[in-house]
Amino acid sequence: MSNSSSIIPEPLKAQSLVYDLKKRLDWGEPALTIIDIRDREAFNSSHISGAVSLPMNELVNRALNNLELERDLYVYGSTDEQTADAAAQLRTAGYQNVAELRGGLGAWQANSFPLEGN
Repeated sequence: MSNSSSIIPEPLKAQSLVYDLKKRLDWGEPALTIIDIRDREAFNSSHISGAVSLPMNELVNRALNNLELERDLYVYGSTDEQTADAAAQLRTAGYQNVAELRGGLGAWQANSFPLEGN
């Protein structure tokens, strides 16, 4: 096995860790969208660098208007349960590549990965 193949991140998994997402971002993988489903106030305060705000009550409608069904989506909310619920809604709407970001913002912060916000 050559070294170059080990650098390429693994394909999207239904349950992804913050390391999986960070590896893809570091690799320069552009074909993904990070979705923050928390309310706007929480999003504005702090969110994963590059994430878009699609609050739960607008999630599916706004996703369908803005994101193609084949796109890789990484979703996180306030809790893993909320994240799983959002991911289920997106899958039901026809999205094929949805990853639940386990631990969400807290896990991202705990690893000192880049954040944006006030």
